[in-house]
Amino acid sequence: MKRRDFIKGAAVLVAAAGSGETLRAAVRMDTNEAKDEGGPLVASAPMLQNFAETSIGIAFAVSALANGYVIYGERPDLSDGKKVKCGGFRVTEVTDKVSQVRLQGLKPATTYYYRIGADRIQYGGGYKMKNLGSEEDPAIYSFTTAGAKAKAHFCVINDTHVKWPTIERLQEKILSIAPSCVIWNGDASNTEETIEAQMRIFIRPEGGPKDYAARIPYLLCPGNHDFRGWANRHLERVWMFRQGDERPSRDWDLGRNFAVRLGDVALIGLDTGEDKLDTNPLFAGIFNMAAYREAQALWLKDALRRKDIASAPFKVAFCHIPLFDPRPDANPGDIAPADKDPRYKTDYAAWQRTCAKLWTPLLQKAGCRLIITGHQHNYRRDDPSDGRKWTQLVGGGPKLSEKAFPTVIEGKVEGRELRITVHNMTTGAIQDSFSIKR
Repeated sequence: MKRRDFIKGAAVLVAAAGSGETLRAAVRMDTNEAKDEGGPLVASAPMLQNFAETSIGIAFAVSALANGYVIYGERPDLSDGKKVKCGGFRVTEVTDKVSQVRLQGLKPATTYYYRIGADRIQYGGGYKMKNLGSEEDPAIYSFTTAGAKAKAHFCVINDTHVKWPTIERLQEKILSIAPSCVIWNGDASNTEETIEAQMRIFIRPEGGPKDYAARIPYLLCPGNHDFRGWANRHLERVWMFRQGDERPSRDWDLGRNFAVRLGDVALIGLDTGEDKLDTNPLFAGIFNMAAYREAQALWLKDALRRKDIASAPFKVAFCHIPLFDPRPDANPGDIAPADKDPRYKTDYAAWQRTCAKLWTPLLQKAGCRLIITGHQHNYRRDDPSDGRKWTQLVGGGPKLSEKAFPTVIEGKVEGRELRITVHNMTTGAIQDSFSIKR
């Protein structure tokens, strides 16, 4: 094989692996046979992702090869609009699936208006490329950045598992609550093998409002299922990381972790990863969660020292798998090598003892008094006890049933209290409520 052909083939294989595409799809892109679905080039409403005090991500679907962009400004008519293209430095991200635009240098606690658009690209290789014209969504949306002066109001959902009746009810509830942001606390997926399947969940949802995240920003704490499947190994193709210059080089690969100040609340996002050990034969040695959890402990130690986070009156942490369980038969997730032990009723982690040892001493020392989790598909509240100064909430399940009911966990600062309200989405009633005082 000629060296040039080998390099070209290798690049195609790497692109296929990185995007979760099959080899056939990679070859299709290489020969400029990208699928054109017809209709508008901008093929979905925007989704606000991974927001912070001075940055935010905006993702949307396209129907053919496109170079996406966002026009944004502080005036409702966008007369002061600036245009930002997808991708980072060097080259833009030409794609026929999801355009991702990262806005940086924003003002904290500031409302911005924006419109999405894309250039239709014809690509024949080398210099054989052409811009066939711009197409824009006529709608103008808005968002408000985080910051110490932002409204301290958030919602949490978890374990939606592509259950559309549940998702529709959750999203309608969230839109009626109108929080400053939403934390999707894991297991949005099942096992997703293609980008199209991921888009069906996040970018072009089958159920619920299509523009559910066009004005309310979302943060993601992945669950174990959000790593399963060829495409989910690179979920960042659909749900973006922050740009590399938004975090130290040591933490470059921790694109899901967040420490965001939202009014009087510091939101701290952690990723518990898989619910099985890396050594479990089911995983064929292709997971590296142990090192990932340890790296997050270093990140967390530094994040909690940041002035904006340390000074927050209320600190709330989020992760998918619980960090505490009172039941003696609940598998703690560190049973080597294959997660099985007759003392425990499951062969996967019901809670994460390793993460608890790494993270909770840091959180408790920093004054964190609430950790919100999911994974177990049953709502539970664990009040502080025995030296554990923090409350743990375990969100509900994916089915509209009486026992494993879905939850919307709402947090809102009112005066000198952080008020927590747990909405039962099967009955529509308030399942639980309590306050954390300064």
